Amino acid sequence: MSKQLFYANLLLAFYFSCCHYAVAQTENSVLPLKAVNLGNWLVIEGWMKPSLFDGITNNDLLDGTQVQFMSTKLQKYLCAEHGGGSIVVANRTKALGWETFRLWRVNETAFNFRVSNKQFVRLTNQDEGNTLLADSDSPSDMETFEILRSDDDPNRVRIRASNGLFLQTISETVVLANYEGSSWDDSDPSVFKMNVLKGTIIRGEYQITNGYGPDKAPKIMRDHWNTYITEDDFKFMSENGLNGVRIPVGWWIAQDPTPPKPFVGGSLEVLDNAFTWAEKYGINVIVDLHAAPGSQNGRPHSASRDGYLEWGDSYISDTVAAIDFLAERYANRPSLIAIELMNEPQGVNLESLKSYYQAGYNAVRKHTSDAYVIMSNPLDRDSKVLLSFVGAFSKVVIDVHYYNLFSDRFSNMNAQQNIDFVKKQRASDLSSLTTSNGPLIFVGEWSGDWKAQRASKKDHQKFMQVQVEVYSGAKFGWAYWAYKCDSNFWDIKWMIENNYVKL
Repeated sequence: MSKQLFYANLLLAFYFSCCHYAVAQTENSVLPLKAVNLGNWLVIEGWMKPSLFDGITNNDLLDGTQVQFMSTKLQKYLCAEHGGGSIVVANRTKALGWETFRLWRVNETAFNFRVSNKQFVRLTNQDEGNTLLADSDSPSDMETFEILRSDDDPNRVRIRASNGLFLQTISETVVLANYEGSSWDDSDPSVFKMNVLKGTIIRGEYQITNGYGPDKAPKIMRDHWNTYITEDDFKFMSENGLNGVRIPVGWWIAQDPTPPKPFVGGSLEVLDNAFTWAEKYGINVIVDLHAAPGSQNGRPHSASRDGYLEWGDSYISDTVAAIDFLAERYANRPSLIAIELMNEPQGVNLESLKSYYQAGYNAVRKHTSDAYVIMSNPLDRDSKVLLSFVGAFSKVVIDVHYYNLFSDRFSNMNAQQNIDFVKKQRASDLSSLTTSNGPLIFVGEWSGDWKAQRASKKDHQKFMQVQVEVYSGAKFGWAYWAYKCDSNFWDIKWMIENNYVKL
């Protein structure tokens, strides 16, 4: 009997060993990933399809746009004295930070004006008249101003306060909201020349949903979700050498179908569909928290309202809640390979980021021990900054992003120099990150665009090929940015169809 038990245990041990080996082989067989980012789908990035914003009234005055107002009578700029916390004057001949206002859009023509210390301009009623102070911490009716644009010149404006009266420059040090006239002459004290800083116009999820407003935004967004990426695209990926997708999502998806305004409900169902299509076509899914509450970098892709980075310790619990929601919902989907805790943090406190990564990792592990947890390397830190930190975790991946753009070092590089940079510097960086018992490395974003001038198609092909070869050395793989884009060299579908790359 004891001999039979011995052989039974031996057989059982052999069985489990085989099962573990089979699982390991299956898991490793999909790595390294050849993936693509489904950018501008569930998190809007307006540069990728600018026409999405065409139907917005005053679409140059979106949330976060920075504007300056020069009195046509005084030829001086409005200024929040000391950058905020004090009065509003009109005594500057040159517009800098104190003379610049960030818009918070209330409707098509009404706005709050945020000043450089992050406070808001407000109307205050006093015995002497209706004065302006830039000292409010949260906007309401008294902080709301209507911008009326001239029919002849949209940058010639008058500004109406909540009392129904217009701002006027009585003198360089006295600006009041007590004017009732209607002239557009230069001598009129209520007329201003508005300078819209074009380079500051933000086109992200917040701007498109708040720009169209609650009546129009739901249809605009749902039409986009249902047409931008479809099942046919997953089929195309599977037939052209891609085996993974990185899907950017925003924190508000965890509150679907009724996310906080101005965000639109319905994206969760679209993400569910993506998992179904992925499973049908053998595609692995990375769910990437691309936009964290408060914005982790102030960029449009983080759904920042006005370009300020607000994410920090006070936002950690809400960010973890979004990860917990996603992990619980998708843990048992066979196509889930990883959850990325945050995309491209920049300018955040490193210890706060590590605290969040620890809590986010724990949230994922509550629901699954199989999915990888991806931690994005801070853009403003050395690529090795997380290596020792992640040693305490299992199945963790570090995400690095490689673009031959966004730095002066690439400005004067020709095609061959760009190719050589990938062969040498990028390969060296990847090698230094890769250790036998350390985390897996993932090149989570890269593209075929560059600053090289007069490059031939063959140059572009070589640039694409060398990146595929080098980034395939990352043990977790790579993900191209993006699948679709109005700019061809950011569009891997176009690149494949036009023979710029073969995977």
